Amino acid sequence: MDPKSQRLRLNDGHFIPVLGFGTYAPEEVPKSEALEATKYAIEVGFRHIDSAYLYQNEEQVGQAIRSKIADGTVKREDIFYTSKLWATFLRPELVRPALEKSLKNLQLDYVDLYIIHFPVALKPGEELLPTDENGKALFDTVDLCRTWEALEKCKDAGLTKSIGVSTFNHQQLERILNKPGLKYKPVCNQVECHPYLNQSKLLDFCKSKDIIPVAYSALGSQRVKGWVNLNHPVLLEDPVLHAIAKKHKQTSAVIALRYQLQRGVVVLAKS
Repeated sequence: MDPKSQRLRLNDGHFIPVLGFGTYAPEEVPKSEALEATKYAIEVGFRHIDSAYLYQNEEQVGQAIRSKIADGTVKREDIFYTSKLWATFLRPELVRPALEKSLKNLQLDYVDLYIIHFPVALKPGEELLPTDENGKALFDTVDLCRTWEALEKCKDAGLTKSIGVSTFNHQQLERILNKPGLKYKPVCNQVECHPYLNQSKLLDFCKSKDIIPVAYSALGSQRVKGWVNLNHPVLLEDPVLHAIAKKHKQTSAVIALRYQLQRGVVVLAKS
């Protein structure tokens, strides 16, 4: 992979590698695996690393990045690192402290991209998924336009080079884009996207606004009980993908990833 040729220009002038390595893993996976997996990803050519405060592994991911810088494999400017603002930090006054907390865990001076992880606010506090005594989620009331203004200030402060969003629909995007006094547009919208959920209308809207679509779960939804119906078909076992892969002497996974790249979508190979 030639890192410089495999990039797309963001609307703020920075560049994002089209193929990223996602670091999400279920809770039962040891955090140490994030360290080893990220180091290996960098060794084989990945320069775009995607993580989040929610994943609770930024300390290990940061250690991996710093170790590959220390051994001369890459320079800091070679790495495009994405972190995410979790839903319990959407109040404007919590945004910068949340980013600074991620930077402290990473032991990095800046991130390349900081995005709103989820457009629904949860009650602030130590719990990542706060619930009441009946197990129901505890929500918060936040104006996302004010949250966005706080992200703009983080960009101006040099804590992040670019700012974007995740799992936003077009109405939520329009609220940001139509905000009076908007200083920076979102550079991206990261959403679940794969051949079974192609997001064609949302992608067209994003492209019309010069917002780069980023696909997570590009190889199909996480097969987690309670998250998806386990009786639904598995994307990588799809007969059409198999047929295309056989024709081109590739794997179904490669075809699924190439599908996104040919649509102008940045793709996360694992997240």
